[in-house]
Amino acid sequence: MYYIGIDLGTSAVKLLLVDGEGAIRNEVTKEYPLSFPQPGWAEQEPGDWWRACTEGLGELLRGFDASAVAGIGCGGQMHGLVALDRNDRVIRPAILWNDGRTGEEVEYLNGVIGREKLSALTANIAFAGFTAPKLLWLRKHEPENFERIEKIMLPKDYINFMLTGVHCCDYSDASGMLLLDVQHKCWSREMLELCGVTEKQMPKLFESYEVVGTLKPDVASSLGLSEAVRVVAGAGDNAAAAVGTGVVGEGGCNLSLGTSGTLFISSKRFRVDPNNALHAFAHADGGYHLMGCMLSAASCNKWFCEQILHTADYSGEQEPITEEKLGRNRVFFLPYLMGERSPINDVNARGCFVGMTMDTSRADLTQAVLEGVAFAIRDSLEVARSLGLSIPRSKLCGGGAKSPLWRRILANVLGIPLDMVKTEQGPGYGGAMLAMVGCGRFETVQQAVDALVELSDTTEPEPELTARYEARYQSFHKLYPSLKSFFQEAN
Repeated sequence: MYYIGIDLGTSAVKLLLVDGEGAIRNEVTKEYPLSFPQPGWAEQEPGDWWRACTEGLGELLRGFDASAVAGIGCGGQMHGLVALDRNDRVIRPAILWNDGRTGEEVEYLNGVIGREKLSALTANIAFAGFTAPKLLWLRKHEPENFERIEKIMLPKDYINFMLTGVHCCDYSDASGMLLLDVQHKCWSREMLELCGVTEKQMPKLFESYEVVGTLKPDVASSLGLSEAVRVVAGAGDNAAAAVGTGVVGEGGCNLSLGTSGTLFISSKRFRVDPNNALHAFAHADGGYHLMGCMLSAASCNKWFCEQILHTADYSGEQEPITEEKLGRNRVFFLPYLMGERSPINDVNARGCFVGMTMDTSRADLTQAVLEGVAFAIRDSLEVARSLGLSIPRSKLCGGGAKSPLWRRILANVLGIPLDMVKTEQGPGYGGAMLAMVGCGRFETVQQAVDALVELSDTTEPEPELTARYEARYQSFHKLYPSLKSFFQEAN
């Protein structure tokens, strides 16, 4: 049998065809546009996601027996507001996870409603990327669109709806809406009322590995698939990536170095960071997790190389960063190109280089970008350590993890070994594994992980280099507090 994993990312959808033994038999990537209507805004057309998925699925199955496909699982970008009308048509472009327009709404939620109350209701405080502030923004600025809302969905749930006709969402993705009572895994009626919506407008909730439905006849026919193909609820991209890298159960850790950067710590029990610097979410394995998320990670390197240096030769830009330069760079980079979430929660924060002199080189700036992202991830790790959590090592995934230099910098900035898995497809592979559970190939997510996830390589920290980066991190850690008031005034 075959299982399809869908990774609905910010710039492209990645589709995987996986056999029952976990081997990837085919993969297809389809890009779609990303719109920035105003500075700090980010939107996409859900129709572009669906077209990319259907076109990609056709290519994915070419040359394979489509009748052997048993299930589909989707991991996707979180938090995006997809609003449907009474005819299930998209009302407006989706407002994405990295959209920063909701500064006033976040301030209202955290300042007027209160962080303590929000945390009691949802286990989290408001961040600009979350869905609830987007609803408040829509109600204020586009009341005619707000009144038309019949269903509120997240990006990957729109794909599941188009596949099955079911309005559904899983607990891991719903956790990032600021509308879910994460501890009790149900919609918070008080938060819904605060945002002016009802439970009827919300999708039905499922565990990530539960089957939400089968393919609609017209979809099955157009794709050449059986109507009996099962579609599971899937998961938010970070939870799906954690499944794909084997981070389930108690005490696992995964670092994702993708468009955004995340520190993901799995747990069998519910726990909350008392300062809410880390998100407290449900996990795709049926448990829970803590997560720190920075908005711009590998995207910082993409921005610097492509927009500033006008090159896509990432490895070529890293070649001049030689051994003696590591841990000794005098230039720092704050990676807050879209504002920042964890742990500072500041939509006004901005990216900047600090410490340049007349002899600063192109390679110094490239190195500063790589190090700045690593330092910012370290900020979230320090929060986790302050909670008494022991994180002796971590898995590592995402596009940025393909760089040996970046892996080495990360391992030494964090001071822990970083393990790479043989299958590096993160959310897509996790989605396929969830589909396997939903189809009965495995009884639990843990069983799927035990059978399918294998390590390929480990990057160990080096004591001398770790010590040098420790000193650099302590300097980096002082920069944002020094610039915070400037960022507020400049915006």
